[in-house]
Amino acid sequence: MPHHDSLDHSTTLIGFAQARYAGVDTHTDTHHAAIIDGMGRRLADAEFVTTLAGYQALLDWLLAHGTPASVGIEGTGSYGAGLTRVLTAAGLAVFEVDCPDRAARRHRGKSDPEDAYNAATAVASGRATALPRARTGCVEAIRAIRVAHRSAVKARTQTANQIHALLVTAPDELRDEVRGWSLPRLVARFDQQPIDADPADPVTGLTYALTALTRRWQHLSDEVADHDRHLGHLARIAAPHLLKLFGVGFDVATQLLVTAGNNPARMRGEAALAHLCGVAPLPASSGRTDRHRLNRGGDRQANKAIYIVVMSRLRHDPETRAYAQRRKAQGLSTKEIMRCLKRHVVRQLYKALIADLQTA
Repeated sequence: MPHHDSLDHSTTLIGFAQARYAGVDTHTDTHHAAIIDGMGRRLADAEFVTTLAGYQALLDWLLAHGTPASVGIEGTGSYGAGLTRVLTAAGLAVFEVDCPDRAARRHRGKSDPEDAYNAATAVASGRATALPRARTGCVEAIRAIRVAHRSAVKARTQTANQIHALLVTAPDELRDEVRGWSLPRLVARFDQQPIDADPADPVTGLTYALTALTRRWQHLSDEVADHDRHLGHLARIAAPHLLKLFGVGFDVATQLLVTAGNNPARMRGEAALAHLCGVAPLPASSGRTDRHRLNRGGDRQANKAIYIVVMSRLRHDPETRAYAQRRKAQGLSTKEIMRCLKRHVVRQLYKALIADLQTA
């Protein structure tokens, strides 16, 4: 008679063979899906259009091959956002898959079916464990407004630089008149200029350009103020715990909400948030040197938000300043002190962020 261990092993292999895992390579107009079994054998692949009907057809195709244990999707936050919503609503376990690195593509090649099978292999092997952001609720509204806010601030800065650049080469009379003026004063000076004069003359053309730029700067400033007002209102609704922390304003709070994506399950602990924000310490030891270095990965906008909190505390919090001086006396560099402070701040932010997301 066969041994019980052999029977258990055979049963396990049969279970692996019957399991199904799916992967999707996403693009603007089409998605390519692939299915493998638990042993990694390729079963089928197909292409679908990126419409609601196409998403439903892809879901029906997956279920026709057996309900997949998990689905790996490349770009759940961009091209795959719509498909992710449909599959998640259908009760499927969806995971975010990183694009294959260049070394792997050099060895295996690049094609849509190959990328889809690689995504399926990533979830089957347990390599892809990141949950996609839940693009719903107040956090999704905050994300959209922050996109408009960031572009408006960037355009306003560019406009201000152009105003100053034109004044550098302006006629001496005009340069002497506005020398040392602040930007709001320059805007008030040229905003009242008529722009219907013939700009063929160099001075008139310069005045016309400065008038157009100052009006643009004023318009962008009004737009930024509107975005700030809306973000502040949404932050008070969605992030009351974060706003209570020292150095955390609505800009930092809303960025952290967007990074988390209204999904507390994405972060299994404060270490996960540290990695997500790029502030987890990375070992950089060699020989007799035992040290860590700053993390250059993660969400750089979230990293910037945490940097703002640290700088605010270094300027205004006596405990933080005393800690920095003590660590500096121990021989740590400024970058190493910033790394330690960022990691400490994340520990506080994590508790408040989870409380806000659970309430939302």
